[in-house]
Amino acid sequence: MTSTSTPVVFIHGLWLHASSWGPWLDLFRDAGYDPLAPGWPNEPDTVEAARQNPDLAADISIGDATEHYRKIIQSLDQDPIVIGHSFGGLIAQKLLGEGRCAAAVAIDPAQIKGVRPLPLAQLRSALPAMGNPANLHRSVTLTRKAFRYGFGNAVSNLESDQLYDAWSIPGPARPVFQAATANFSPRSEAKVNTDNSRRGPLLLISGTEDHTVPDITTRATYKQYRRSGAITELQQFAHRGHSLTVDSGWKEIAQATLQWLKKHQL
Repeated sequence: MTSTSTPVVFIHGLWLHASSWGPWLDLFRDAGYDPLAPGWPNEPDTVEAARQNPDLAADISIGDATEHYRKIIQSLDQDPIVIGHSFGGLIAQKLLGEGRCAAAVAIDPAQIKGVRPLPLAQLRSALPAMGNPANLHRSVTLTRKAFRYGFGNAVSNLESDQLYDAWSIPGPARPVFQAATANFSPRSEAKVNTDNSRRGPLLLISGTEDHTVPDITTRATYKQYRRSGAITELQQFAHRGHSLTVDSGWKEIAQATLQWLKKHQL
Protein backbone atom coordinates (compact mmCIF):
# COMPACT_ATOMS: atom_id res chain seq x y z
CA MET A 1 0.00 0.00 0.00
CA THR A 2 1.19 3.51 -0.74
CA SER A 3 -0.17 6.75 0.61
CA THR A 4 0.97 10.31 1.25
CA SER A 5 -1.17 10.49 4.41
CA THR A 6 -0.26 8.94 7.75
CA PRO A 7 -2.03 5.59 8.08
CA VAL A 8 -4.12 4.95 11.20
CA VAL A 9 -4.98 1.36 12.05
CA PHE A 10 -8.04 0.91 14.26
CA ILE A 11 -8.30 -2.31 16.28
CA HIS A 12 -11.56 -3.21 17.98
CA GLY A 13 -11.95 -5.42 21.02
CA LEU A 14 -14.14 -8.40 21.77
CA TRP A 15 -17.85 -8.39 20.98
CA LEU A 16 -17.82 -5.44 18.57
CA HIS A 17 -17.49 -5.63 14.80
CA ALA A 18 -14.77 -3.72 12.94
CA SER A 19 -17.42 -1.70 11.10
CA SER A 20 -18.26 -0.01 14.41
CA TRP A 21 -15.25 2.24 13.71
CA GLY A 22 -17.05 3.75 10.70
CA PRO A 23 -17.62 7.26 12.14
CA TRP A 24 -14.02 7.39 13.35
CA LEU A 25 -12.76 6.50 9.88
CA ASP A 26 -14.74 9.36 8.35
CA LEU A 27 -13.53 11.84 10.98
CA PHE A 28 -9.88 10.83 10.64
CA ARG A 29 -10.05 10.83 6.85
CA ASP A 30 -11.44 14.37 6.95
CA ALA A 31 -8.56 15.30 9.28
CA GLY A 32 -6.03 14.19 6.64
CA TYR A 33 -5.18 10.67 7.79
CA ASP A 34 -5.44 7.41 5.90
CA PRO A 35 -7.53 5.23 8.26
CA LEU A 36 -8.36 1.54 8.07
CA ALA A 37 -10.18 -0.80 10.46
CA PRO A 38 -9.39 -4.45 9.68
CA GLY A 39 -11.30 -7.09 11.60
CA TRP A 40 -9.81 -9.77 13.80
CA PRO A 41 -8.65 -13.06 12.22
CA ASN A 42 -11.51 -14.85 10.45
CA GLU A 43 -13.92 -11.96 11.08
CA PRO A 44 -16.58 -11.71 8.35
CA ASP A 45 -17.14 -8.42 6.60
CA THR A 46 -20.57 -7.83 8.12
CA VAL A 47 -22.16 -8.03 11.57
CA GLU A 48 -24.83 -10.39 10.29
CA ALA A 49 -22.31 -12.80 8.77
CA ALA A 50 -20.31 -12.83 12.01
CA ARG A 51 -23.45 -13.68 13.98
CA GLN A 52 -24.35 -16.48 11.59
CA ASN A 53 -20.85 -18.01 11.85
CA PRO A 54 -19.86 -17.76 15.53
CA ASP A 55 -17.37 -20.63 15.36
CA LEU A 56 -15.09 -18.54 13.14
CA ALA A 57 -14.08 -16.58 16.25
CA ALA A 58 -13.40 -19.63 18.43
CA ASP A 59 -9.98 -20.13 20.06
CA ILE A 60 -8.33 -16.99 18.67
CA SER A 61 -5.67 -15.85 21.13
CA ILE A 62 -4.09 -12.50 21.91
CA GLY A 63 -1.01 -13.71 20.05
CA ASP A 64 -3.04 -14.73 16.99
CA ALA A 65 -4.71 -11.33 16.81
CA THR A 66 -1.45 -9.46 17.38
CA GLU A 67 0.29 -11.38 14.59
CA HIS A 68 -2.67 -10.66 12.30
CA TYR A 69 -2.33 -6.91 12.83
CA ARG A 70 1.46 -7.10 12.75
CA LYS A 71 1.24 -8.43 9.19
CA ILE A 72 -1.22 -5.71 8.21
CA ILE A 73 1.17 -3.05 9.52
CA GLN A 74 4.05 -4.61 7.60
CA SER A 75 2.05 -4.16 4.38
CA LEU A 76 1.89 -0.38 4.86
CA ASP A 77 4.40 2.01 3.35
CA GLN A 78 5.08 3.76 6.66
CA ASP A 79 4.69 3.13 10.37
CA PRO A 80 1.06 3.83 11.29
CA ILE A 81 -0.63 5.24 14.33
CA VAL A 82 -2.53 2.43 16.03
CA ILE A 83 -5.75 3.10 17.94
CA GLY A 84 -7.29 0.23 19.86
CA HIS A 85 -10.27 -0.28 22.13
CA SER A 86 -10.43 -2.89 24.90
CA PHE A 87 -8.38 -5.90 23.72
CA GLY A 88 -7.55 -3.78 20.70
CA GLY A 89 -5.92 -1.38 23.15
CA LEU A 90 -3.83 -4.20 24.59
CA ILE A 91 -2.74 -5.20 21.08
CA ALA A 92 -1.94 -1.56 20.25
CA GLN A 93 0.38 -1.44 23.27
CA LYS A 94 2.10 -4.67 22.25
CA LEU A 95 2.74 -3.34 18.75
CA LEU A 96 4.00 -0.02 20.09
CA GLY A 97 6.31 -1.76 22.54
CA GLU A 98 7.75 -3.73 19.62
CA GLY A 99 8.45 -0.49 17.76
CA ARG A 100 6.07 -1.33 14.93
CA CYS A 101 4.03 1.88 14.97
CA ALA A 102 4.67 5.58 15.27
CA ALA A 103 2.29 6.06 18.20
CA ALA A 104 -0.62 4.34 19.89
CA VAL A 105 -3.86 5.22 21.62
CA ALA A 106 -5.29 2.56 23.93
CA ILE A 107 -8.91 3.21 24.87
CA ASP A 108 -10.20 1.32 27.92
CA PRO A 109 -7.46 -1.25 27.23
CA ALA A 110 -7.71 -4.82 28.49
CA GLN A 111 -5.31 -5.42 31.34
CA ILE A 112 -1.73 -6.25 30.46
CA LYS A 113 0.60 -8.53 32.40
CA GLY A 114 1.71 -6.78 35.59
CA VAL A 115 -1.60 -5.05 36.29
CA ARG A 116 -2.93 -6.32 39.61
CA PRO A 117 -6.27 -4.63 40.40
CA LEU A 118 -9.21 -6.88 39.57
CA PRO A 119 -12.40 -5.04 40.60
CA LEU A 120 -15.68 -6.90 41.09
CA ALA A 121 -17.24 -5.07 38.13
CA GLN A 122 -14.47 -6.37 35.87
CA LEU A 123 -14.96 -9.92 37.15
CA ARG A 124 -18.70 -9.72 36.56
CA SER A 125 -18.15 -8.38 33.03
CA ALA A 126 -15.88 -11.36 32.31
CA LEU A 127 -18.40 -13.96 33.52
CA PRO A 128 -20.00 -14.61 30.11
CA ALA A 129 -16.61 -15.83 28.95
CA MET A 130 -14.99 -17.18 32.10
CA GLY A 131 -18.08 -18.47 33.87
CA ASN A 132 -17.61 -21.79 32.07
CA PRO A 133 -14.03 -23.13 31.80
CA ALA A 134 -15.05 -25.00 28.66
CA ASN A 135 -15.40 -21.64 26.90
CA LEU A 136 -11.61 -21.36 26.66
CA HIS A 137 -11.62 -22.70 23.10
CA ARG A 138 -15.07 -21.43 22.15
CA SER A 139 -16.65 -18.23 20.94
CA VAL A 140 -19.11 -16.45 23.21
CA THR A 141 -22.10 -14.29 22.32
CA LEU A 142 -23.18 -11.69 24.86
CA THR A 143 -26.83 -11.39 25.86
CA ARG A 144 -28.45 -7.96 25.86
CA LYS A 145 -28.24 -7.99 29.66
CA ALA A 146 -24.52 -8.81 29.65
CA PHE A 147 -23.86 -6.16 27.00
CA ARG A 148 -25.77 -3.63 29.06
CA TYR A 149 -23.60 -4.33 32.11
CA GLY A 150 -20.26 -4.59 30.32
CA PHE A 151 -20.67 -1.93 27.63
CA GLY A 152 -23.83 0.13 27.98
CA ASN A 153 -24.07 0.86 31.69
CA ALA A 154 -23.35 4.59 31.22
CA VAL A 155 -26.00 5.11 28.52
CA SER A 156 -29.74 4.54 28.50
CA ASN A 157 -31.26 1.07 28.21
CA LEU A 158 -32.57 2.06 24.79
CA GLU A 159 -29.19 3.19 23.50
CA SER A 160 -27.48 0.12 24.91
CA ASP A 161 -29.93 -2.13 23.07
CA GLN A 162 -29.44 -0.13 19.86
CA LEU A 163 -25.66 -0.53 20.12
CA TYR A 164 -26.09 -4.24 20.78
CA ASP A 165 -28.29 -4.64 17.71
CA ALA A 166 -25.92 -2.64 15.53
CA TRP A 167 -22.48 -3.93 16.47
CA SER A 168 -22.39 -6.89 18.87
CA ILE A 169 -20.87 -10.09 17.47
CA PRO A 170 -19.52 -13.36 18.93
CA GLY A 171 -16.00 -13.14 20.28
CA PRO A 172 -13.33 -15.62 21.37
CA ALA A 173 -13.24 -16.26 25.11
CA ARG A 174 -9.57 -17.21 25.07
CA PRO A 175 -8.16 -13.64 25.35
CA VAL A 176 -10.25 -13.06 28.49
CA PHE A 177 -8.75 -16.15 30.13
CA GLN A 178 -5.28 -15.08 29.00
CA ALA A 179 -5.58 -11.60 30.48
CA ALA A 180 -7.03 -12.89 33.74
CA THR A 181 -4.17 -15.36 34.25
CA ALA A 182 -1.37 -13.22 32.81
CA ASN A 183 0.38 -12.60 36.12
CA PHE A 184 0.70 -16.34 36.69
CA SER A 185 2.13 -17.10 33.25
CA PRO A 186 5.79 -16.22 32.56
CA ARG A 187 5.21 -16.28 28.80
CA SER A 188 1.80 -14.65 28.81
CA GLU A 189 0.66 -13.21 25.49
CA ALA A 190 -0.70 -10.26 27.49
CA LYS A 191 2.87 -9.14 28.21
CA VAL A 192 3.84 -5.72 26.84
CA ASN A 193 7.29 -4.16 26.63
CA THR A 194 6.49 -1.24 28.92
CA ASP A 195 10.17 -0.37 29.49
CA ASN A 196 10.89 0.58 25.88
CA SER A 197 12.07 4.21 25.94
CA ARG A 198 12.58 4.37 22.17
CA ARG A 199 8.97 3.72 21.24
CA GLY A 200 6.54 6.36 20.01
CA PRO A 201 4.08 8.25 22.22
CA LEU A 202 1.27 6.41 24.00
CA LEU A 203 -2.07 7.76 25.15
CA LEU A 204 -4.21 5.72 27.53
CA ILE A 205 -7.88 6.67 27.71
CA SER A 206 -10.22 5.62 30.51
CA GLY A 207 -13.97 5.90 31.02
CA THR A 208 -14.55 6.35 34.74
CA GLU A 209 -17.80 4.34 34.71
CA ASP A 210 -16.39 1.44 32.70
CA HIS A 211 -17.27 -1.98 34.10
CA THR A 212 -15.31 -4.12 31.63
CA VAL A 213 -12.03 -2.22 32.13
CA PRO A 214 -12.54 -0.07 35.23
CA ASP A 215 -10.67 3.19 35.58
CA ILE A 216 -8.46 1.72 38.33
CA THR A 217 -7.28 -0.93 35.86
CA THR A 218 -6.28 1.65 33.24
CA ARG A 219 -4.53 3.74 35.89
CA ALA A 220 -2.62 0.64 36.96
CA THR A 221 -1.63 0.09 33.33
CA TYR A 222 -0.34 3.67 33.17
CA LYS A 223 1.88 2.98 36.20
CA GLN A 224 3.46 0.03 34.39
CA TYR A 225 5.22 2.55 32.13
CA ARG A 226 6.99 4.37 34.96
CA ARG A 227 10.39 3.03 33.88
CA SER A 228 10.01 4.19 30.29
CA GLY A 229 11.33 7.55 29.19
CA ALA A 230 8.95 7.65 26.24
CA ILE A 231 5.86 9.87 26.22
CA THR A 232 3.04 8.18 28.11
CA GLU A 233 -0.14 10.04 29.01
CA LEU A 234 -3.49 9.24 30.57
CA GLN A 235 -6.83 10.94 29.92
CA GLN A 236 -9.91 10.09 31.98
CA PHE A 237 -13.46 10.79 30.84
CA ALA A 238 -16.09 11.11 33.54
CA HIS A 239 -19.42 9.29 33.27
CA ARG A 240 -18.27 7.19 30.32
CA GLY A 241 -18.50 3.41 30.04
CA HIS A 242 -16.98 0.75 27.79
CA SER A 243 -19.20 1.81 24.89
CA LEU A 244 -17.43 5.18 24.67
CA THR A 245 -16.07 4.51 21.15
CA VAL A 246 -19.47 3.67 19.65
CA ASP A 247 -22.16 5.42 21.69
CA SER A 248 -23.63 8.88 21.14
CA GLY A 249 -20.60 10.49 22.81
CA TRP A 250 -18.01 8.85 20.56
CA LYS A 251 -16.97 12.12 18.96
CA GLU A 252 -15.73 13.53 22.27
CA ILE A 253 -13.25 10.68 22.52
CA ALA A 254 -12.31 10.83 18.84
CA GLN A 255 -11.68 14.58 18.90
CA ALA A 256 -9.61 14.28 22.08
CA THR A 257 -7.53 11.66 20.29
CA LEU A 258 -7.04 13.93 17.29
CA GLN A 259 -6.04 16.82 19.56
CA TRP A 260 -3.47 14.59 21.29
CA LEU A 261 -2.02 13.50 17.95
CA LYS A 262 -1.79 17.13 16.85
CA LYS A 263 -0.08 18.10 20.11
CA HIS A 264 2.62 15.56 19.42
CA GLN A 265 2.80 16.44 15.70
CA LEU A 266 1.68 13.00 14.62
